[in-house]
Amino acid sequence: HTSRYQYLPDGRARPRPVQVLLVKDDHTFELDEAALSRILLAGEVRDREVVAISVAGAFRKGKSFLMDFMLRYMYNHVSASESWLGDKDEPLTGFSWRGGSERETTGIQIWSEVFLVDKPDGRKVAVLLMDTQGTFDSQSTLRDSATVFALSTMISSMQVYNISQNVQEDDLQHLQLFTEYGRLAMEETFLKPFQSMIFLVRDWSFPYEFTYGQEGGMKFLEKRLKVKNQHEELQNVRKHIHSCFTNISCFLMPHPGLKVATNPHFDGRIAGKLPSILVPWLLSPRNIDVKEINGSKITCRGLLEYFKAYIKIYQGEELPHPKSMLQATAEANNLAAVAAAKDLYNKKMEEVCGGDRPFLAPSELQARHSVIREEALQVFRGVKKMGGEEFSRRYLQQLEGEIDEVFVQYIKHNDSKNIFHAARTPATLFVVIFVMYVAAGITGFVGVDIIASLCNMILGLALITLCTWAYIRYSGEYRELGAVIDQVAGALWDQVIRLNPICIILLITKIKIKINFIHPTNSHVTAALRVKGSDKSCNIKI
Repeated sequence: HTSRYQYLPDGRARPRPVQVLLVKDDHTFELDEAALSRILLAGEVRDREVVAISVAGAFRKGKSFLMDFMLRYMYNHVSASESWLGDKDEPLTGFSWRGGSERETTGIQIWSEVFLVDKPDGRKVAVLLMDTQGTFDSQSTLRDSATVFALSTMISSMQVYNISQNVQEDDLQHLQLFTEYGRLAMEETFLKPFQSMIFLVRDWSFPYEFTYGQEGGMKFLEKRLKVKNQHEELQNVRKHIHSCFTNISCFLMPHPGLKVATNPHFDGRIAGKLPSILVPWLLSPRNIDVKEINGSKITCRGLLEYFKAYIKIYQGEELPHPKSMLQATAEANNLAAVAAAKDLYNKKMEEVCGGDRPFLAPSELQARHSVIREEALQVFRGVKKMGGEEFSRRYLQQLEGEIDEVFVQYIKHNDSKNIFHAARTPATLFVVIFVMYVAAGITGFVGVDIIASLCNMILGLALITLCTWAYIRYSGEYRELGAVIDQVAGALWDQVIRLNPICIILLITKIKIKINFIHPTNSHVTAALRVKGSDKSCNIKI
């Protein structure tokens, strides 16, 4: 049932629902800024304080049907009487609605006409009516539902939470999830982030416990949301809801009867008394709330800017994606198994090469690591996990990666216990200093002053580097520079070892230098470096 209102005799397009938030097939969101601007920036409303009223809840529970009663009230009401309902046999039109099991509304729709209402204090405010996509339909992801619900709650000053039959714990948990998803997207504030939340319980079947209407609804809701001696999880849900909304109320409505519920041709002709009570209670000028953000009243122009800012957040990847209870539980289950496996690995590796354990040969450390790593992986595989093997595979890969990263740290820790490894940098620098000293002496003796000067310069640089390294190790400052010195010294050490193993012996034995002039008149000089007690020598021609 679509709109048949024609209240603009001047030829302008008749009022109709306008899709302003679209949910695409790839589950991304698009805001129709042009359509939204035409509504909110109309000359007579753009600078008016705005009252944004939205209806949200599970799909196929009559949200659009309720919105059309609101439209009829906004167009027809002239007093507090029931005359706004008009002819009881008049079909209900406005926002598109129908009976059945498949969803009707998608995204967020706004009625194209913004109503001007006089508040009791004389202010004229703009009233905006929003209809939203139902949550948990078969074509929407949890993120789709959370985003639409959160956006409508953030934009509206009065959010009607449409619930069927009773307020159950899962209704409260979903409200907690959706409002937290909205609060994440908003700037932090010391005020409650949202304004009015109205629980509308449809098809209420227990009037003998709590009577229909607002009075019975408030008593019922007070009992439902009371924080008492409950489990901590239940208390947290209720505390969260109380912390999110400035005003919370409730209205209980009876079932319309099987004649309505099972009639595929039902067109909204209804003479029930409850809509005539509910709608004026929601929309009377004294009850409507002007939209506020951080305590400041918002105009239609300002609401447009907030709408654009909020949708950009949900279009990005800054916010975490909400997860189903099964997915969240499966993730927690697998993460707990990962933590248990890592604890076992760390505990056993500490026994092998922990802080008070002596240096272990690298090959032995690698062998122990392989055995303990496999034990840790077996611990992970042995834990009963939700989500299935395919879901757990990425957590197994995560565990393997984290264990390998930790093993790198154990290697470094073990190497630090090796006195020769710890002395590699100063030993390398001492060798450079010694070799440059000898080379400078030889080249200076034979008259090659340029080479001697170069050797002296390298000697001085190595000496300064050695002093700098010693200061860094002593003071703990400039550790990045110390790491660079260690890397350069390590690379130099490895190259020297690879090129000439005899250089190791030069560090710990006396060196006998014998200079032989092959030809006294020749400018070439051979310096023979012979190690005492060894028949190996290294000849240098200059």
